[in-house]
Amino acid sequence: MPKSLLSGALLAIAFVSIASAQQPPTVRIRGTIEGVDGPMLSIKSRDGADMKVRTTDNVAVFGVAKTELSEIKQGSYIGVTAMPEPDGTQNAIAVHIFPENQRGAAEGFRPWDLRANSTMTNATVAETVKGTDGQNILVKYKDGEKKVVVPPGTPVVTFVAGEKSELKPGAKIIIFGAVKKEDGTLEANRVNVGRDGITPPM
Repeated sequence: MPKSLLSGALLAIAFVSIASAQQPPTVRIRGTIEGVDGPMLSIKSRDGADMKVRTTDNVAVFGVAKTELSEIKQGSYIGVTAMPEPDGTQNAIAVHIFPENQRGAAEGFRPWDLRANSTMTNATVAETVKGTDGQNILVKYKDGEKKVVVPPGTPVVTFVAGEKSELKPGAKIIIFGAVKKEDGTLEANRVNVGRDGITPPM
């Protein structure tokens, strides 16, 4: 390879590496809004920490509303918060149903931080059948599939369009990915608010 081309290639690789390194870290926040000052939310996190989160001008607010297990049908795109069983089955702690315009959001299977060793699977329902221990659901995502058992009484919620006015003291919220800025402040472009007093269960 000519020296000039080699230098160019190395420079491109360096830029890609810098860009990757500069992706800002994100923070997942669960808690209660204690105060609102313009775009700044004062939040008491679930572990008791006081946090300040600035919302962006175009912040998207979604309500987290209770729904029924019967709303989960073949083809639904869902998120399952679960505890893994020894046989690999996921025992659901909570299920959220995505609206159609959020199909594909964060698709896949990953560790989650609701409880120690909990998991999150965002995937499409391939099959749902009543079982002896609850509803048995087979979900499929681009890299695989999981068998999920949803025991009776498991919270099932859905996302609905919300308003900025819902960001008020007392509201229970979850922010999936607040961005940590260089100065240490947190910024969010989406806030999910529990409707009718519920705490987002995921």
